Amino acid sequence: MNELLAFIHARYEDDNHAYVDIAELFGGRALLDSHLPMLDLIDMLAADFEAMSASDPRRPGLAYALRSLAQSYSHHPEYEEAWRP
Repeated sequence: MNELLAFIHARYEDDNHAYVDIAELFGGRALLDSHLPMLDLIDMLAADFEAMSASDPRRPGLAYALRSLAQSYSHHPEYEEAWRP
C-alpha cells in the first residue's frame, strides 16, 4: 500500500503543477471548474490512511477507496495493475 500512496501523492503534485501552469496562462478563472478540490480530497484521504492505526476498522474501506480513485491514473506508466480493487 505504501507504493500506491506514494503514487497518489506524486500524481497530486503533478496535477497541481499542471493547474498552476494553466492559471498562469489563462488566469485564475480557468481554475473555477477544475478538479483541484477533488485532488485535495484524494490527497487528504491518502494522508488520513497513512496516519490511521492498522487496527482501525475503517482502514480496509479507505484502502479500497484509494485503489478505486487511483484507477483514474491507470494510463500512467507507473500505475500497477495489482492496485485495482
